[in-house]
Amino acid sequence: MKTTLPVLSLFLVLICLISCKQKEQSMTESSPEEVALEWHREVMTVDTHVDINVRNFSDSANYTQRLNTQVNLPKMNEGGLDVAWFIVYTGQDSLNAAGYEKASANAMAKFEAIHRLCEEIAPEQIGLAMTAAEAREIYESGRKVAMIGVENAYPMAEDLSNFKKYHDMGARYVSLAHNGHSQFSDSNTGEADSVWLHNGLSDLGKEAVNEMNKVGIMIDISHPSREAVMQMLELSKAPIIASHSSARALCNHSRNLDNEQLLRLKENGGVVQTVAFSAYLNTEKHEARAAYMKTLREEVADSLGISWYDRSAFRNLSDAEREAYMENYYKVLSIADGLAENRNDAPPAVDVADFVDHIDYMVELIGIDHVGISSDFDGGGGIQGWSDASETQNVTLELVKRGYTKAEISKLWGGNLLRVLDEVQEVAASWDQD
Repeated sequence: MKTTLPVLSLFLVLICLISCKQKEQSMTESSPEEVALEWHREVMTVDTHVDINVRNFSDSANYTQRLNTQVNLPKMNEGGLDVAWFIVYTGQDSLNAAGYEKASANAMAKFEAIHRLCEEIAPEQIGLAMTAAEAREIYESGRKVAMIGVENAYPMAEDLSNFKKYHDMGARYVSLAHNGHSQFSDSNTGEADSVWLHNGLSDLGKEAVNEMNKVGIMIDISHPSREAVMQMLELSKAPIIASHSSARALCNHSRNLDNEQLLRLKENGGVVQTVAFSAYLNTEKHEARAAYMKTLREEVADSLGISWYDRSAFRNLSDAEREAYMENYYKVLSIADGLAENRNDAPPAVDVADFVDHIDYMVELIGIDHVGISSDFDGGGGIQGWSDASETQNVTLELVKRGYTKAEISKLWGGNLLRVLDEVQEVAASWDQD
């Protein structure tokens, strides 16, 4: 018996080595498409920025249906997108009681819509997660996962207790500003005219950083000004995220992070979620394509008798005009996109390769542990090859072609982001002990 056990152990080791070698050889012989399909099925994919319209969370129109929205449950199933961070977004308005009250009502309606989807409309298909562990548990159950981010803290008025209130409703990241300076922070949009309200964070904004650390909310630096971002990185006791930004070295847009910011984010332990927004990926390609498509969309809208507006004019529309515009928006886009595909004079669109160029750059600069993926779908995001959730697997395919391993792809597709969430919540849990 004493001689048999070592022999048996050696035999089992040899069998394991042969099996592993055969699997490795099989993967080597597989095409990138086959490898990507297998890995995409096995990795939990997380998109940290998906905008919503409350009109799509009713009994008659909701995400159980294949709506014209870039994200809904059928499209998530088709593309293998497992986790969507739905966004409670409010545009910037006046810094007064009336503005705060209107914004708060908008934010509450979006919170309620997300809860309605997960608790009343389709609880058997999607669940709301408050922690990384809950997200994985829901995913393992075979359902899709919803998580909540807040884009613009403006609706919170000047009451810091609202951070706890929003946290209790499921908010797990918050941006202190959007397009326009808020009561908490300057916005990146100040670069256009060099007019600033706070020269970074206001005193209230500095208190808000502390409050988010205390309650366990990830701080999102995607929209605030550069100075505000650097101040948040200095003040925060927990890792920080950029929920939907890319590399400024590759595309010089104020919404992107420069090398100094990225390196500070690495020191902080945070993560930048590369965003599939064409204007933030390749300026020249985006502008050429955008100019061409603008004319084409106007022609399509005119032929259909539909009013069409520039994105810059959207905030000035009345509620009725905005509603009518959004009803026809995706129809016009779909027709124009179809026409562009068959025209030889159409400039090339920003695509998945351009997107992964930014991932490559940031991974090289700050490491695989600090980079992730986001779409900004239904908020202006979408590129050729990843135009909606049904095409999510194309991102994995490009990563496979670039030589990323399955473990690295898992980190990019949400592992890093969920690690940060865990660490932020650990800081909050130990707060009273400090």
